[in-house]
Amino acid sequence: MLDDLDKRLLNLVQTRLPVAPEPYRELARELGIAEEEVIARLRRLIEKRVIRRLGAIFDSRKVGYKGTLCAFKVPPERIAEVAAEVNRHPGVTHNYLRDHEYNMWFTVLAGSEAGLNKIVEEIKERTGINEYLLLPAINIFKIRVNFDLA
Repeated sequence: MLDDLDKRLLNLVQTRLPVAPEPYRELARELGIAEEEVIARLRRLIEKRVIRRLGAIFDSRKVGYKGTLCAFKVPPERIAEVAAEVNRHPGVTHNYLRDHEYNMWFTVLAGSEAGLNKIVEEIKERTGINEYLLLPAINIFKIRVNFDLA
């Protein structure tokens, strides 16, 4: 159960987490509580999976990264095993199942085209999945979704 302070904190971190040396102290100041309480509340919300990710989102192309959407055809009985391998790569930002013959879709980011290809090749080699599609973005659409909890 979220109390009013949790809701206010969640509103702040999803819309304006301070880019500062001590962001939690700044959040605490704005909420009128101690920095330690902000950290404890965020830790609890992460542990309860209310918060899935806490961090910056940036335009990877503007800082020189290459990315692609991958679609793998994974036998249903191997979903968990292949997902574990895919998810172990720090360049994988999303991984989800789709109701499609290519049923596992994930995005990969790397510092170069060669790095991107290396990650995909390693996933293929380690899983034995050879039926896949690489779907690099042609147009980028970013949708911002914030949930007003207060």
